[in-house]
Amino acid sequence: MFFRTNQFQYNARPEAPDPVYARKLQEVLGGQWGEISVMMTYLFQGWNCRAPAKYRDMILDIGTEEIAHVEMIATMIARLLESSPVEAAEEAAKNSAVGAILGGSRLEDVIVAGMNPQHAIVSGGGAVPADSVGYPWTARYTIASGNLLADFRFNVTAESQGRLQVCRLYELTDDPGIRDMLSFLIARDTMHQNQWLAAIAELEADGLDATPVPKAFSREKEMGDVAYQFWDCSGGSESREGRWASGPTPDGTGEFVYLGKPSPLGEVVECLGPVDPRLFGTPKALQPPT
Repeated sequence: MFFRTNQFQYNARPEAPDPVYARKLQEVLGGQWGEISVMMTYLFQGWNCRAPAKYRDMILDIGTEEIAHVEMIATMIARLLESSPVEAAEEAAKNSAVGAILGGSRLEDVIVAGMNPQHAIVSGGGAVPADSVGYPWTARYTIASGNLLADFRFNVTAESQGRLQVCRLYELTDDPGIRDMLSFLIARDTMHQNQWLAAIAELEADGLDATPVPKAFSREKEMGDVAYQFWDCSGGSESREGRWASGPTPDGTGEFVYLGKPSPLGEVVECLGPVDPRLFGTPKALQPPT
């Protein structure tokens, strides 16, 4: 059961409307690394969790927090849309540099280029579950595999990408209200990156999984000869200077080997066999009609 309160986790009020910035902010709402993505990812990871209760509870704590972040950003977008795009374009034109850019352009073209038309046509001045170019949010952005070590590593990436984008958005506005909210979200992303790194360490300390994931798969079933080889498959040899090219492996069970000129190990394939003629693929030779 979920309960909602009218009091936000943190403020979501801009100093002034800005429909152009509202479009930019859509990225961290409905983009690949946006708040909807991490909200759904964490909730499904938690709902599917079969590990000790501390992990399930922790995952659902952060997943529920992300619902609050979705509402904050959606509300901020709605408030940024409280003026018309015409007013926004006219205000922008007052700036001499922007006015020079807009000179000779039709106002309608400027509006369409600067703001998301769906904010006016579809949502009536509200946020939409889409990214900054209008691509709809998709459940394919969510990761909930049932293996917590694999998932927690993805979560570090998600929080890193999300924090990166919010930091960039912070630099793209001077509005103190927007920056205030983004500053809060950036700080929470700092916590969440550290949280997932701590959770990874705890999973490993608890012996529930290890590198390489999954621990339960028998290493005897993999081709051990190539398990720790670094293959230099592009021009240049600078990659041999990295930690990944020599020395003990992080999993503690092998030594990295650098192959400067790796040789292919597979068969030579020049042509595939035929497919079912009812699929009408191009054959090797002309076939009689059937």
